[in-house]
Amino acid sequence: MRSNEKRKHLGEEELDPLEFKDLLKERAKVVEMDASFMSRSVNEGFSGGEKKRNEILQMAVLEPKLAILDETDSGLDIDALRVVAGGVNQLHNSDNAVILVTHYQRLLNYIVPDYVHVLAGGRIAREGGKELALELEAKGYDWLKTATADSQTNRVASETGAR
Repeated sequence: MRSNEKRKHLGEEELDPLEFKDLLKERAKVVEMDASFMSRSVNEGFSGGEKKRNEILQMAVLEPKLAILDETDSGLDIDALRVVAGGVNQLHNSDNAVILVTHYQRLLNYIVPDYVHVLAGGRIAREGGKELALELEAKGYDWLKTATADSQTNRVASETGAR
């Protein structure tokens, strides 16, 4: 079990299968996941929302120092979005970090970011706080593409001494 490998690394006592099952049941409450899901193979027959809940359940069990969640809001209805976001919020603390990749503001209505970084052309095009996400929602991404192209032109010009 991956969780026991981590426990061993941290010098903690390993869990036997029954203890692990109890831990799993307890952590499943974070994402409001029914215990019947634990009798199935990972993601077997899960809907999109159930798969996302399962990802957050894995995060709850493994307690990573860094979690990278890619498009966690993809395919979620509003109820599943609230549950998944609530799980992320509940698990995030001062001892860990979450990198949350999303294209939409709606997830950020439930998970308030400390920082927002916008990637374009393989670079960070803009950084800011939650206000930047709201600005993106209002303006879209096109204005950033123009600003990024202009700043890259200016950077190249200043690096080469051209004006």
